[in-house]
Amino acid sequence: LKQTWTCLVFEIFGQLSSCAFSCSRMACRPASDELIFFVNGRKIIERCADPEELLLNYLRKRLRLTGTKYGCGIGGCGACTVMVSTYNPDSKKIRHFPANSCLLPLCSLYGAAVTTVEGVGNTKTKLHPIQKRLAKCHGSQCGFCTPGMVMSMYSLLRNHPEPSMEQISAALDGNLCRCTGYRPIIDSFSAFSPDCCPLAGSGKCCLDQEGEKEEEKEEDDLAL
Repeated sequence: LKQTWTCLVFEIFGQLSSCAFSCSRMACRPASDELIFFVNGRKIIERCADPEELLLNYLRKRLRLTGTKYGCGIGGCGACTVMVSTYNPDSKKIRHFPANSCLLPLCSLYGAAVTTVEGVGNTKTKLHPIQKRLAKCHGSQCGFCTPGMVMSMYSLLRNHPEPSMEQISAALDGNLCRCTGYRPIIDSFSAFSPDCCPLAGSGKCCLDQEGEKEEEKEEDDLAL
């Protein structure tokens, strides 16, 4: 019995010594000063990143991605919205979420992927259906809020390919627009929802019929 206890003590001591040696090696390992993340699929390695720098300033000043706008600077208008994608090792899934880049510290993005409005679509390559719908339905006037609207909707579609109208409205809660009154924006994004009338634009939708009746009434008034 004494010999058994002696062997057990030596085994435990050996394990503790091994752990201590591993910890000492980790403690002595020099810390990396590289910040590694991705922007629109491009790997970014930033050495000695400023811990006080915000993502919005970095995108506009360093990467020259000026599609992301500076509005209020306090996360209230949504003009600076980008999509951040992170990998969850527990669920083994990628999480996509919209973020206000004017509030997001650059150093918090280690290992993350950032998508800006330029990465969604542009005139040099190809516009995304979100951007096309917004333009065709007159959802953009001054255009300052448009990139943020696009990114909020894009983030929603990455998580919910067929969102409800309630989800679309909720996704745009943090985006302000002082031109359109929101109705053209909501209408343009309704095409991505199964809640939208499948007969819209065919002349058989009740909304189309109401519009035709109003036009006929206006023509009759003008004739009189």
